[in-house]
Amino acid sequence: MPQYMVERHLPGITSDQLSAAASRAKNVTAEMTRQGKPVRYLRSTFVPSEERSFCLFDASSEQDVREANERAEIPLVRITEVKHISADDVA
Repeated sequence: MPQYMVERHLPGITSDQLSAAASRAKNVTAEMTRQGKPVRYLRSTFVPSEERSFCLFDASSEQDVREANERAEIPLVRITEVKHISADDVA
């Protein structure tokens, strides 16, 4: 399944608000999956100095990721399909 990175600009967000947004993303994607539209929220990385967050999702399409974020009422700047390379993948 493809993976998508969601970039967000979140000026002034608190740790509690960030956790609440992640929880909404997790719950919405679980509900969408139960409804037959497989989407999974994986994790977020927050860069406080830039007030930016990067959130990773598994999904069949960019549109499914967009829908999940709209349902969770989390703003986004853009969605990009990504590929990951881990330290275990290279020599």
